[in-house]
Amino acid sequence: MARSLKILLIAILLVGAAVFVWNYTTLQQQAHDVRTTDSRNAGIKVFTHYGYFVNPNVLVFDLRALSGDNSPVDVTRTLLQFAERQKHRRFDRVILAYKGTAKFELKGDYFHTLGNDYEHQNPVYTLRTLPENVYQLDGTPAFGTWTGGLLGVVGKQMEDLNAMHRQWYLAEYATGG
Repeated sequence: MARSLKILLIAILLVGAAVFVWNYTTLQQQAHDVRTTDSRNAGIKVFTHYGYFVNPNVLVFDLRALSGDNSPVDVTRTLLQFAERQKHRRFDRVILAYKGTAKFELKGDYFHTLGNDYEHQNPVYTLRTLPENVYQLDGTPAFGTWTGGLLGVVGKQMEDLNAMHRQWYLAEYATGG
């Protein structure tokens, strides 16, 4: 009985270690590289892992920390640079979390498009259209799409971008969370 328990504990530890290594080498190392290869990303800490650490169809992009010097554009750039590093991968969903709490999700196909387009897409276009591709965790759109004159549409899209960042992490960050 004691031998069986010992074997079971060793097996559990080995499986846990394998899951950790898999998540680290395929996701977290890429997030670390994004942070360290672009000095503008200094102060932003992201923890990336598969859904429940074992579901490779779901990516969790968990913002853990940022400094007072970081802006929402810095956080978005980090997300986009990470998407670019993962452009060879396909996910069903990408969860945007803050300190372990899921806040929003992106469709996997959109995340893939962000990664593919990072080097050549106009960054202002990407920033202003990001919110209309963000969903609540129940799958409903978090923000609407806008029509009308260019200035009015761009203004509303930028308001949505600011609201997205407030709801994702800024409101909690501002209160010390």
